[in-house]
Amino acid sequence: MKHIFFYQTNIGEIGIAENKGAITNLFIKNEHIPQEVVVKETAVLKEAGKQLMEYFAGKRKSFTLPLAPEGTEFQKKVWKALQEIPCGETRSYKDVARSIGQPKASRAIGMANNKNPMLILIPCHRVIGANGNLVGYAAGLQVKEYLLKLEK
Repeated sequence: MKHIFFYQTNIGEIGIAENKGAITNLFIKNEHIPQEVVVKETAVLKEAGKQLMEYFAGKRKSFTLPLAPEGTEFQKKVWKALQEIPCGETRSYKDVARSIGQPKASRAIGMANNKNPMLILIPCHRVIGANGNLVGYAAGLQVKEYLLKLEK
């Protein structure tokens, strides 16, 4: 059974979902939340909420949570690469494409970022345009800019 719990953060209310002891989704603001979830703070969600609050307080640089994102093998490969970008640093889509051994896959990297089910926990906000500009973020560019400034 999938559980979800909501936490008030610096960027608004965030819902974190888990299934069978692993985080599956992070919902920001008005994202569509599946109806088949039960609102209940499990031990895993409580720990995720704690780590998220530490992150927003500037006391945490990485997350140590069991993650189980659902996606294609390519998406999972990209999301794993995103988790290797150190806090406070950024990479271009091309850098991420090179890191997974597919240097011509910049557009596909962007599409995988767009499908990231766990913003912040899988830090797609650390991916920027080749020219250094902030581009594309599901929660909006203001949130992306806020997260990058928080991490500096």
